[in-house]
Amino acid sequence: MALSEAEVEKQINHMRRFIEQEAREKADEILIKAEEEFNIEKGRLLQQEKRKVSNYYERKEKQLDLQRKIQHSNLLNQARLAVLKARDDHVKRILEETRGRLGAVSKDAARYKKMLEDLIVQGLLQLLEPEVEIRCRKPDLGQVKALCKSCVETYTKSTGGKPCKVTVNEVDFLPSDCSGGVELLAQAGKIKVTNTLESRLEMLSSQMMPEIRTILFGANPSRHFMD
Repeated sequence: MALSEAEVEKQINHMRRFIEQEAREKADEILIKAEEEFNIEKGRLLQQEKRKVSNYYERKEKQLDLQRKIQHSNLLNQARLAVLKARDDHVKRILEETRGRLGAVSKDAARYKKMLEDLIVQGLLQLLEPEVEIRCRKPDLGQVKALCKSCVETYTKSTGGKPCKVTVNEVDFLPSDCSGGVELLAQAGKIKVTNTLESRLEMLSSQMMPEIRTILFGANPSRHFMD
């Protein structure tokens, strides 16, 4: 039995509504899936950016911590250098004051005479030469000439009979600002031993610098070995 035109139209409309409904459901499904994928991607990107920001500030914090440590170390080193410089300056002032007092040594006649004798004998023993010339201060010329004989006798006795001819230079004297002592020369001035009060102070202060620093500033806690 053939369908009437109205019935055909009705079926067509039913099919159209069905297709449209399916299309809407499919579109909704696509939209939901797209939104889910968008949210997933958005969450992934958000976490990725969070990690980037976290890593950035972590690196910055480490850099700041390193800078603080470097700054602290620099300040500590500067403070240590300042202390060392202050100590060095103090030691220099004391040595300068001591040099200034060397001139008083020669004013004690008996003590200075014994010191001159010891300095001459010591110089002769260092040189061990058959001929030695002695230079002294002009004010000490007479005293040094008078000591030569006894000094040579002490030298000869100390060396088991080794002879030595000693002459005193009566023209070329030690500088006027020299506090005292002698200078001994051998082999036409090629070999020289300086035994002035200034040179002895310099030598002793250099040798005894650790002891001097301990007396002035106390023992160094970082020093584990003593000379």
